[in-house]
Amino acid sequence: MRRYERFIAEVRVGREVVRAHCVNPGRMEGLVIPGARVWLSEAQAERALKFTWELVELDGRLVGANTALPNTLVRRVLDAKLLPGLDDARTVRPEQSFGRGHRVDFLLDTPRGEHLVEVKNCHLVYPDGLGYFPDSHSERAVAHVDALARQVKRGRRATVLFTLQRDDARGLRPSALHAPDFATSVRRAAKAGVALRAVRLVPSLDGFSFDGEVPVDVAVYDVKRVAPWAKALEATTGWERKDGAVAGRSLQR
Repeated sequence: MRRYERFIAEVRVGREVVRAHCVNPGRMEGLVIPGARVWLSEAQAERALKFTWELVELDGRLVGANTALPNTLVRRVLDAKLLPGLDDARTVRPEQSFGRGHRVDFLLDTPRGEHLVEVKNCHLVYPDGLGYFPDSHSERAVAHVDALARQVKRGRRATVLFTLQRDDARGLRPSALHAPDFATSVRRAAKAGVALRAVRLVPSLDGFSFDGEVPVDVAVYDVKRVAPWAKALEATTGWERKDGAVAGRSLQR
C-alpha cells in the first residue's frame, strides 16, 4: 500500500493490513508501486515488525526487494564454486576488516593469496536492458571501491560483485546519472585492476537460482539518454515521511 519512514512497508494481506520491514535504505527506484503484488517473509524471532518485504511483482516479473539477502546468496555461489576465478577458495570468511577502517563482505583464501570480494545489490533495469547501480548517491559505495583499488595497487586481488535480483538484465553499468562520483570511482578502480563482475540471482516463490554472469560496462555514456527513464519512475520511488512529504523521489542535483 505504501512505504513510509524509509524502512516500513504497509501491506494488505487478505483483509488485514500489516507492517513489514523494508530492508532497503535506498530510493528503490521504480519498485514502490501502490497496489503491486508483493511477498513477505515472517520473522522467526520476536521483533517489532513481524514481516519482511522480500519480493515485488513488476510487469509480471518477480524482483527481489531485500538488500540484505544478496550476501547470503553470494556465499552459496562461492561455496558451490560457480564463478570462474572465484572458485579456488580454500576458505571463505565473511565481514573481514582491511585497510584503514574498512570491511569487505568476503575474504577468500586461495592458492594465489587473499582475494577481497565486495557485494553490491542492483534492482534497477532500464529499457536498454542494463542494470544501473546505485539508484542514488552513495558515499559509502565510493569509499568501498576506492579502498579496494588501493589494496590492488599494493598487490592484493579484489572483486566488486554486483548482484541483480531479476532475470531481465543483459549487463550492468555504474550509474553516472544517479552517482557520477561512484561511476568515476569504478572506472578508476577498473584501471587499477579491480575486477568488476555481475551475476543474476533470479527469484521464484521456491527460492533463488543462479542465472549466470552478465558483463559490466564501465565505458563513459551519455546520461541525457538515461535521464528520461529515471524521470518516468519518480512516482514509484522513495518513501513517505512523518510530515506527509515524499522523500527520495527526485534525484539530488
